[in-house]
Amino acid sequence: MNIWPFGKRKEEIRADTNAETGNVAESDVLLNALLGRQTITKEKALEIPTVQACINLIAGTVSSLPVNLYRKGEDGKVEEVRDRRTFILNNDTGDTLTATQFWRAILEDYYLGKGGYAYINWKGLDVRSIHYVNEENISIQKNTDPIFKDYNILVQGRRYKPYQFFKLLRKTKDGMTSRSITKDNPLIIGVAHSELVYEENLVRKGGNKRGFLKSPKKLTQAAIDALKAAFRRLYSNSEENVVVLNEGIEFQEASNTSVEMQLNENKESNTTELCKLLGVPAGMVNGKPTDKDFDNFIRTCTMVMNDIECSLDRDFLLESEKGLFYWAFDTKELTRGNIKERYEAYKIGLEKNFLQIDEVREKEDLEPIGFGWITLGLDQVLFNPKTGQIYTPNTNALQDMNGMQASFVDSDGRGGGDG
Repeated sequence: MNIWPFGKRKEEIRADTNAETGNVAESDVLLNALLGRQTITKEKALEIPTVQACINLIAGTVSSLPVNLYRKGEDGKVEEVRDRRTFILNNDTGDTLTATQFWRAILEDYYLGKGGYAYINWKGLDVRSIHYVNEENISIQKNTDPIFKDYNILVQGRRYKPYQFFKLLRKTKDGMTSRSITKDNPLIIGVAHSELVYEENLVRKGGNKRGFLKSPKKLTQAAIDALKAAFRRLYSNSEENVVVLNEGIEFQEASNTSVEMQLNENKESNTTELCKLLGVPAGMVNGKPTDKDFDNFIRTCTMVMNDIECSLDRDFLLESEKGLFYWAFDTKELTRGNIKERYEAYKIGLEKNFLQIDEVREKEDLEPIGFGWITLGLDQVLFNPKTGQIYTPNTNALQDMNGMQASFVDSDGRGGGDG
């Protein structure tokens, strides 16, 4: 309530304010965004097609890849471990969400909210299920020590310990809270959203410009009311949208059209900037990706998967397993879409002898044929660094490098060398 020393102060009504609601006119939302007066929420950000498309691309790609548990042996060998946790993360979470829906929800909160949170249903040393929790229901209760940081997670007032939750945090500096893209870049997202609202207003008002009327003489209140009603019908985009101006009354434009504002060009440039913000090449969004665009997109997905793998190693492993076990995505599924590139990669692996026929068939989900041989060229010379032996397939000769060095010393008499 306003206190005015000379009686009740009248509410000031400006030209850009609706007298009935007191809200700023919708057609000024673009200017408001540029002036930083708009708060960007998750819902508003998802209304922007580019933001929605980029997050869907990343989340869809990551959620389609299986994440597996591996164990490093004492001999350095790595073997895949079959565990109920892999079934939970890849198939059935034990919650109402499927595994694919789970990862999509987590990644949406990762980019646009406080971070991705999921409750781990531990029963002793076993995991029974994992339950996605909307970040809007999450609060962080942290201590004040900047070195030995600690915190609790509150869900609707109920307190939980950090180890009870899987946490995927973006650009965190304390391991507790995340920073969304709406906080990092509110201006570009706000302008993109305001452009959509502005276009909606143009369509709803029939594309008519805003403006004001000039009259050389004073109008009666009845004439003013009639003009207001006529212009209200004009901007409502209804069938009856003709305004008749009496002699001497002129209409002065006060805004530009969408063509004059170059909205199409601005939308294209803003789309490119939003793609940069999310690390997705613009070609992946507009349907014309190049091989370079696809490679850059895979790099972005790989960085997201690295964050997920580190979070799983922290939250989804027992303390006794840490250092011996680790989580990793099976990224070979990324190349399944291009059969030519995939087969060329197999060809290189077979020619360089770090892949065998049955290993390639296993990657393609084919039965092994029991072929254990590798191909060698007759012009190659094989050297075993452990035994010092050299084998030449062309001559079927086996020589001992250590024996050759001893023979060289004996024949020279001076212990070898160039002296």
